[in-house]
Amino acid sequence: MTDHPTALATTLLRVALGLMFLAHSILLKALTFGLPGTAAYFASIGLPPWLAYLTFAVEAVGGTMLVLGIHARVAAVALLPVLLGALTVHWPNGWVFTATGGGWEYPAYLAVLTVAQAMLGDGAYALRPSRPLAAYPGGRALLAARA
Repeated sequence: MTDHPTALATTLLRVALGLMFLAHSILLKALTFGLPGTAAYFASIGLPPWLAYLTFAVEAVGGTMLVLGIHARVAAVALLPVLLGALTVHWPNGWVFTATGGGWEYPAYLAVLTVAQAMLGDGAYALRPSRPLAAYPGGRALLAARA
């Protein structure tokens, strides 16, 4: 990115998203509920318990990649299914995440931010920058749509 404020804004988005995913994986799933408790919750809503462990791993690794700036585009795309899964779980609860069972707007908002991060890339201060968007499958079409 050549526009310095845009590069810094992209970095701010990347780090904030990464910290949110780390908070949800390590602080919430691992330390608050415990991974067995999270697996029990997944089972209680009809999901396979092993999916809790996979979700934890994807959130922890993806969040770390975002915070450090290691292939942020790849990390964002890998995290999107987690958010879409959360969206489908919370959809029946209606609007407002503070509703019983949590609403759908927070996972939807995070999904949009994650798509934006995937499109923007790493921003400034990335340890291992992603390839340019055009180098990814479908990347040229996204760039053409943006123009």
